[in-house]
Amino acid sequence: MQTEIKPQAAGARSGARNRRLTSRVRANRFAALAMTGVIPAAIFANCATPAAAFTAYVTNEKGDSVTVIDTDKMETTKTFPVGKRPRGIVVSKDGAEIFVCLGDDDAVAVIDTKTAKRTAKIASPDPEQLAQSPDGTRLYVANEDDNRVTIIDAQTHKTTTQIPVGVEPEGVAVSPDGKTVVSTSETTNMAHFIDPDAKKTVANVLVAARPRYAQFTPDGRELWVSSEVGGVVSVIDPDKHAVTGKITFDVPGLVNEHVQPVGIRFTKDGKTAFVALGPANRVAVVDVQSKKVQKLLLVGQRVWQLALTPDDKYLLAVNGVSNDVSFIDVAALKVVKSVQVGQLPWGVAMARQ
Repeated sequence: MQTEIKPQAAGARSGARNRRLTSRVRANRFAALAMTGVIPAAIFANCATPAAAFTAYVTNEKGDSVTVIDTDKMETTKTFPVGKRPRGIVVSKDGAEIFVCLGDDDAVAVIDTKTAKRTAKIASPDPEQLAQSPDGTRLYVANEDDNRVTIIDAQTHKTTTQIPVGVEPEGVAVSPDGKTVVSTSETTNMAHFIDPDAKKTVANVLVAARPRYAQFTPDGRELWVSSEVGGVVSVIDPDKHAVTGKITFDVPGLVNEHVQPVGIRFTKDGKTAFVALGPANRVAVVDVQSKKVQKLLLVGQRVWQLALTPDDKYLLAVNGVSNDVSFIDVAALKVVKSVQVGQLPWGVAMARQ
């Protein structure tokens, strides 16, 4: 049976057309004012373009799970199981998958971000941390038990190479050009420089005791390595393979043994670094050029790893003992919210929604 479609009243059609024209006129006038400088262009751009939305994935080492956080709302959206003792985590370049180190499963789990289901499990002895190449084709995994860095094809999920390094490797970093991979070994107290194409170690640099994390500056001119027991961050020239300086941290009221630097993150412009100070319950704000600590931000208990939203608006600090994530406003340099996650949170990775 056909449904009769009644013609719209002329007055209603005219009113709708007039409203659309009025909206277009207002938009055009607003754009014109922005072009002439009457209205700042930045305001026009912010009004015309919706704010970017990002998702954070937090590994819960004791909870055997990953918690998902909407960074715009600063709220958790779900927590799902992944395997035993999840620690290091990265998101694929296209955002379709997350890769999670499962220490007690001796594997790297591949998770579909849409379904939160595991699609693959890659054998990898006691993986602690991992990093990916700039083009997203390779994963570099620190295997703590067998003293090797494993190279995995991110598309096929197959192991292609294993490279011997020092005792108990943990941190992994990749240079911005992808030509250098660095692994830090906790017991050997070294940063091992690896040529990923030649598949071999090309240099070993001695650093302070128990190096846990490594990060290149955005321009690739420096490598920063945090030493948990040594209490310092070593600054290394990656071309000369030499330590050029050390950054120390003085937290009023705390003995040096409680100041244990771990996670490091740089803003995109390379001017500011953030360093997690473990049981000191602080995040240090460091001026990259001067290597001076500018501020100490009080966060949750035993802050471990860090992640910046892609727009550098927020820094997320993962607090292992208090089971929460602190949101830090980067512009204001202050904590604005604490979000509860799973049990003993460890790592964090960021993706666009």
